Amino acid sequence: MPNMIIGIFTSGGDSQGMNAAVRAVIRMGLHYGCRVYFIKEGYEGMVGGGDYIVEASWVSVSHIIHKGGTVIGSARCAEFRERSGRLKAAYNLIQYGITNLVVIGGDGSLTGANLFRSEWTSLLKELVEQGKILPSRMEECNHLNIVGLVGSIDNDFCGTDMTIGTDSALHRIIEAIDAIGTTASSHQRTFILEVMGRHCGYLALVGALASEADYVFIPEWPPELDWQERLCNKLKLEREQGKRLNIIIIAEGAIDHTGKTITAEQVREIIVSRLKQDTRITVLGHVQRGGSPSAFDRILGCRMGAEAVLALKEAKPDTEACVISLDGNQAVRVPLMQCVERTKKVAAAMAAKDWNLAVKLRGRSFERNLSTYKLLTRIKPPRMTSTESEHHRSSYRLGVMHIGAPCCGMNAAVRSFTRNVISRGEMVLGIHEGLDGLIEGQVSPIPWGEVAGWVNQGGANLGTRRTLPNDGNNMELSVDKIREFKIQGLLIVGGFEAFQAGLQFAEARDKYPELRIPICVIPATISNNVPGTDFSIGADTALNEITEICDRIRQSAQGTKRRVFCIETMGGYCGYLATLAGLAGGADAAYIFEEPFGIKELMEDVFHMQAKMAEGVQRGLILRNENANINYTTDFIHRLYSEEGRNIFTSRMNKLGHMQQGGSPSPYDRNFSTKLAAKAADWLIEQLSTHTAHDGTISCDSPDTAVLLGLVRRQYRLTPLAQLKDQTDFKHRIPKDQWWLKLRSLLRVLAKHDSSYQREIIIEDSCIFENVAT
Repeated sequence: MPNMIIGIFTSGGDSQGMNAAVRAVIRMGLHYGCRVYFIKEGYEGMVGGGDYIVEASWVSVSHIIHKGGTVIGSARCAEFRERSGRLKAAYNLIQYGITNLVVIGGDGSLTGANLFRSEWTSLLKELVEQGKILPSRMEECNHLNIVGLVGSIDNDFCGTDMTIGTDSALHRIIEAIDAIGTTASSHQRTFILEVMGRHCGYLALVGALASEADYVFIPEWPPELDWQERLCNKLKLEREQGKRLNIIIIAEGAIDHTGKTITAEQVREIIVSRLKQDTRITVLGHVQRGGSPSAFDRILGCRMGAEAVLALKEAKPDTEACVISLDGNQAVRVPLMQCVERTKKVAAAMAAKDWNLAVKLRGRSFERNLSTYKLLTRIKPPRMTSTESEHHRSSYRLGVMHIGAPCCGMNAAVRSFTRNVISRGEMVLGIHEGLDGLIEGQVSPIPWGEVAGWVNQGGANLGTRRTLPNDGNNMELSVDKIREFKIQGLLIVGGFEAFQAGLQFAEARDKYPELRIPICVIPATISNNVPGTDFSIGADTALNEITEICDRIRQSAQGTKRRVFCIETMGGYCGYLATLAGLAGGADAAYIFEEPFGIKELMEDVFHMQAKMAEGVQRGLILRNENANINYTTDFIHRLYSEEGRNIFTSRMNKLGHMQQGGSPSPYDRNFSTKLAAKAADWLIEQLSTHTAHDGTISCDSPDTAVLLGLVRRQYRLTPLAQLKDQTDFKHRIPKDQWWLKLRSLLRVLAKHDSSYQREIIIEDSCIFENVAT
């Protein structure tokens, strides 16, 4: 391992988050004693050699994590496609002893790398025959190992749920749509947005799902043959119902059923000629590739880059080239060419006009996004046929409420739940102001149209409180209202208090028959401190807020003397925000409650900061969770760094406060909440169908009828609340086991601390395509 030499390059189209991956590969390689080289300008630099290949140092990747694009450049190289070009590339790599490559790019770049690897031995033999290298050198470099990281904003690579850059591109799209919405509404205009996606409609589809767009055109699923009439009828009806704006999203590769391209201009002409509506076109273009990467893409790049180095470390001469992929929240290592072949099958299905197969090959998540979008964007709920009406019982009455602090994504969850339930012929009862509102009788039906426009709104439109059932005589009062309003199923959307409330209701079933109804809790809190799930609604938005603020704070010191910033984050006793924001922001340290620390550790970090400043680092970033330690407060840490760093650096302190809860929901939170609520609706109705007697009595008394719905590793999971009780530290309001703690070691390694890296669980799985989380 000490003699291992790694080359890293980015190829093809750039994407946000590539720099985070480059930084992680460089620093993880140096951590393990490797020599690591930049190969600038992709394959062009590999073929050109010379100044294109530069040895990297720790400082050379400082302050790049927040930058978009790729700092080492990317270029397409026609010469590398020829064997003569690959021969030059092999010779240049041999000069530096590089026999391990990390390639960050799309399927074309990865396929080229695999071809290069397969020819490696024959290329070296040819170089020996030409007298350019010695046989002994060939023996030393007799095999080439390849690990791929997929960098593409289109998310068009099969084998991973998300490619590096996709989330950031979605941020650009959603920001544009939210901004356009205000001007469109002012003038009652229709806007058509063209987004990237020549062969993949992921950006258009998820962008439409996260923005309540009225219509979407994607290449995998062409619109109906009479789409012109359907589109105009929908827009006309919406205007008649008082809607002042319409948004249509079209992927640049959108086609009709004959394979003919559908353009934004074509759609505009149809709307103008038939409806006479003021219609404008906005082509986002390369704006989607630009800007600073989202917190998700930074963390994804860090995780994938670190695991890429481990994959090279463990590689043997006969090891197949692999790709580091994301499956749910699980990092997996899958064969590169298996992914490439799967991606090519999608293109073949589209060429054959087998649209169902094309959607299926994209994965169950893509398929679910498409069906969910179709359902949620109806103007009115679907009508039952006469046969269905005859056999349909009276509607179930399902309540939805918030308990706990507000967070972004709550409204999107209520919208999704409402429309999914109504589409099944059932009734949704909105419970306002949490448990207090239930007790006061603030319960009313939510019609289909009332939740229009909720998906992009922060906060909680239903209102929320922290009041719990076991407070005073709230349990008895709540049961009276559940009986009065005939609530037959309950969805609670909220944070740790929502989990507690659901658990308290479940534990009171023996005493109160009215509580023997299906109960589902959806986690929604920026703290991400709810047991039974890896992620909570709202946490991604908060992470992006913190990361963006940290970027601005560090930039404020640009051009000044060396400075360290001490930032306090929210989260209660849970250090998720501090740790993940630290990883996304390139922090030097993050202090949390779960990892005890004292003055010794603080002083070691101060000395470490002094050493880094001596090496040329200009700015430092320290994060502290608000309840990390009762004595070592943020102010104490700030003063410690100020005193001990005197004459070396200055220190400043910032407490971010409630701005972490504000803003508009991120694309991830909009999509995540929409999916969770849809699954919750399905589960509640299924439970009612199973546990309702002929006389209408509901008997849900088993533990598995009161659950929390969350994302755990690779799948959505329904966990009984009673089971989660033993997995919870109620005193500190955190789960006893938290998956993200293993990322603490990565944070410290990337900050150049003397720390052992705790690897992620990598599953070498040739059947990943049959196990994609839905």
